[in-house]
Amino acid sequence: MTENVEQIKKSIQIKNPQNAVNLFGVNDSNLHLIEEGLNVAIHAFGDRLDVTGVESDVTNAMALLKKLMELTQSGISLGSADVVSGLKMLERGTLDYFGDLYKDELIKDFSGKPVRVRNFGQRQYVNAIEHNDITFGIGPAGTGKTYLAVVMAVAALKQGSVQRIVLTRPAVEAGESLGFLPGDLKEKVDPYMRPIYDALYAIMGSDHTSRLLERGVIEVAPLAYMRGRTLDEAFVILDEAQNTTREQMKMFLTRLGFGSKMIVNGDISQIDLPGHTRSGLVQAQSILKNLPHVEFVNFSSADVVRHPVVAEIIDAYDESDKIEK
Repeated sequence: MTENVEQIKKSIQIKNPQNAVNLFGVNDSNLHLIEEGLNVAIHAFGDRLDVTGVESDVTNAMALLKKLMELTQSGISLGSADVVSGLKMLERGTLDYFGDLYKDELIKDFSGKPVRVRNFGQRQYVNAIEHNDITFGIGPAGTGKTYLAVVMAVAALKQGSVQRIVLTRPAVEAGESLGFLPGDLKEKVDPYMRPIYDALYAIMGSDHTSRLLERGVIEVAPLAYMRGRTLDEAFVILDEAQNTTREQMKMFLTRLGFGSKMIVNGDISQIDLPGHTRSGLVQAQSILKNLPHVEFVNFSSADVVRHPVVAEIIDAYDESDKIEK
């Protein structure tokens, strides 16, 4: 709470008390996020919420609470990520469009819950994937790039617009020389593909995912194994693309076949390439930026849908990098 500044109090009526738990969150976690994000105090009294703070902060909190209440009334189950997205859109001045994010359902996950975009950045990303052959998603961890890419791939597979899903990433930590690691190819590659597997399990469940892997409908392989192939009627995702070289990026992009889509995701602040090797993702931004059917979507810390502290950590490191440079 801000001290030594005139405080005001406004109240908002909860139209349907049965939605209160959904609105408040577990142990009032949603309300606590709003309190911290907008520097206000929120107290519940029966079917009423009292919001106290500086007038501008209270006005913002009331606007956000009304939008969240509208979502609960339409049957949307709220989580912390929804509140964080609302706070970010409020900060950007785009809160009026908050409800629009929930109109389109991309797919249902394994538990039957609808998967939707969480912010404007994710909406741009999904639109780019739908309308282009190759989409680059560039930005920090926590923006949902990998998860949404897998969601769009599974949706395309279910719709029959592709026949298979191919998932790959450069195994930089092992120098892509995986032969010295124990086990078969799957056992060698799995540690590097964990985020992709997690997304697949969340969307389809582990059993269904395993069956599709066994049948070859879903293929998971290190980037080095893409060489010399043409991928027709496939949805192809390259993750951790900041760790590709120029040659690897060119090799990957030229695997695109008829009836296929490609997604290339990466975070250029997390390049692990040795020495002075230039990132193929960084170079692709300048080389391919004006090509038709290729679109770049840039995410920022404002698009992070994890805990609010994650966005603050990203910003802090970015500022530190600027000072060091």
